[in-house]
Amino acid sequence: MPTTPEAPGPHRDRATTARRAADALDAARPRLASLAALVGFDGFIDSIVHMVDVRHDMSPTGYTRLSTIPDFARRCADAAGKSTNIEQVLLDERFGGNGPLMAGALGALGVPVDFVGAVASPDHPGHVHPVFRAFAERCRRVVPVAPPSHTLCLEFDDGKLMFNNTASVQAVTWDTAARAAGPGVLESLARDADLIGVVNWSLMGGVPGIFRALCERLAAAPSRPGQRIYIDLSDPAKRTDLDLAECLGDLTSLSAARPLTLGLNLAESQRISRVAGAGAYQRGQGPDDIIDAASRLRERLGLDTVVIHPREGAAAADPSGAAWFSGPFTPTPALSTGAGDHFNAGFALARALGLPLPESLAAATAVSGAYVRDAQSPTLDRLTAFLRDLPECHAAAP
Repeated sequence: MPTTPEAPGPHRDRATTARRAADALDAARPRLASLAALVGFDGFIDSIVHMVDVRHDMSPTGYTRLSTIPDFARRCADAAGKSTNIEQVLLDERFGGNGPLMAGALGALGVPVDFVGAVASPDHPGHVHPVFRAFAERCRRVVPVAPPSHTLCLEFDDGKLMFNNTASVQAVTWDTAARAAGPGVLESLARDADLIGVVNWSLMGGVPGIFRALCERLAAAPSRPGQRIYIDLSDPAKRTDLDLAECLGDLTSLSAARPLTLGLNLAESQRISRVAGAGAYQRGQGPDDIIDAASRLRERLGLDTVVIHPREGAAAADPSGAAWFSGPFTPTPALSTGAGDHFNAGFALARALGLPLPESLAAATAVSGAYVRDAQSPTLDRLTAFLRDLPECHAAAP
């Protein structure tokens, strides 16, 4: 079993790794403009809401919210056999979807990003939806394929609940994306990208075909040194074991064409470990168990890298070994929707720039940590400053 070069330890070791990551990112600044990223293929409009517990007056802020998911669950359970009304307060309506959030985070960090996905205006199909215009300004190119779907995002201190309407994103397939991009454009973007990000298999029926089309085209193309693929399946809880096993087979095939990283949160890693036959482990186990799970999954699926990010840090395994980094978790985020997508952007960029595994984990947790504190995708300056003064990791709720 690979050893961990950055196991949990004294704060000075964590701080040293974070500073090394900041120094490496600063040194890589001249290379950022020459990188190319292709990310797709979903698109959602996220309505960020609080759920009201007690309303003190009828002003916009005159309420106490339901602050935890168990509080909300109890309110719902108490309505069984009766009925209830739970007021929601709209905090923001912003662009969302795993693809746009990852792509937007990469763009904010200075990476030239080409995005292809469900971000079209319903009234003008060839144009970007107004909610996505600020996102589009971060990208080098945006190819609208279909209108976005919608997500209602319930924010709590201990997590979030997302209610998705996925009808629109089902129109996105490799063929519809290729037609929207123009003859040969999508294949060219994939061939020339240093980083390819494909996310949200769980909610999109067209993603398996995108995996297979990419595999076929990349296997037939000349190898591009350093080209990497990043995959986030996005909470496969509702998908059957059979569906998930077929998806994992596609990832193994795609990894044979180009080095592939599979990014997972803790719950996703537990489910996928079971389906893949990589052994089971339980929620609440420590960093060594999560490191071990990443290593076993990587070996079982034949992938280049597996990274698992629970709330309090992240573990990853690649051909060089395995590592853990305690991230800057905060129990009071300004916004948690999109935290995982920002982690993905930070890790994918760090690996594309050649950072070692511990420094890549530091960069990824810092991108996510900075984002959840001020609800803004960090620039490279913000990221390196955050790494050099990395907040402590506060204990996550059990």
